Amino acid sequence: MQGRILKATGGFYYVLSGAVLYECRARGLFRKNGVSPLVGDWVEIEESAGEKGYITQILNRKNSLIRPPLANLDQLFLVVSVADPQPNLLVLDKLIAIAEYKKIEPLLIVTKTDLGEWESLASLYQKAGFQVFCTGLDSDSDLEPLRRAMEGKISAFCGNSGVGKSSLLNRLDSRLDLSTAQISQKLGRGRHTTRHIQLYPVSNGGYIADTPGFSSLDLERYEVILKDQLQYCFREFEPYWNQCRFTGCSHTKESGCALLAALEKGEISPSRHASYCTLYEAAKNIREWELQKK
Repeated sequence: MQGRILKATGGFYYVLSGAVLYECRARGLFRKNGVSPLVGDWVEIEESAGEKGYITQILNRKNSLIRPPLANLDQLFLVVSVADPQPNLLVLDKLIAIAEYKKIEPLLIVTKTDLGEWESLASLYQKAGFQVFCTGLDSDSDLEPLRRAMEGKISAFCGNSGVGKSSLLNRLDSRLDLSTAQISQKLGRGRHTTRHIQLYPVSNGGYIADTPGFSSLDLERYEVILKDQLQYCFREFEPYWNQCRFTGCSHTKESGCALLAALEKGEISPSRHASYCTLYEAAKNIREWELQKK
């Protein structure tokens, strides 16, 4: 049988196959090969007794994250507030770059729009080619586009403490707490005390991973991009990739760089390019063997 892992904890994997949730162990061959099943994985399972079984194969992943350990994410919602706390564009751009590198669609949610000017932040990222959602503290009328974007998708929410992830998720789906309680009862919350990762169903047919979201620090610490790949993680740079005078251009200071010329013309955001340069300098010290080790 095939199914998707909805939860992993204490060496147990809970796999939804059809309408049945199976409590599974992983075969020893995964440890031997240095591979572990992840929440979000599509797997093949072999039923043993009742609603128990063994995972026998992990099917192809389209992406995976180290921390939180998740696989096959469709999209990553990056939650940033207008104020309290103020947005950190370098951190935001690094998270976007990681999502691009992992082939996870990054979307931005600007929260607390009633606390300050938000249009310039939204415009900056819309011009760079990203879908941006904006919401205030009280009104739910602006949440419908966000609900539609989540339909049928596996989504994760990422943002630092205080940006409003938890309250936003509760407002997005009033049944989320109920759904969480129902599936937790089925999954046996409390049976295993290890901190776990879980997919929660929402009313639009999708799943939310690891509610109420995870810290930006998790991605920053555990996901690494090599310098030669970094330019491909800034989607608005694409028209200029092959237009520079010299091959191997870093797009930071070279003469004849098409991207720098676009920056001078206002076609590239100065803050986005500044983030790229900062990340490039940091990536210069990373070796490929270090990435493989991670």
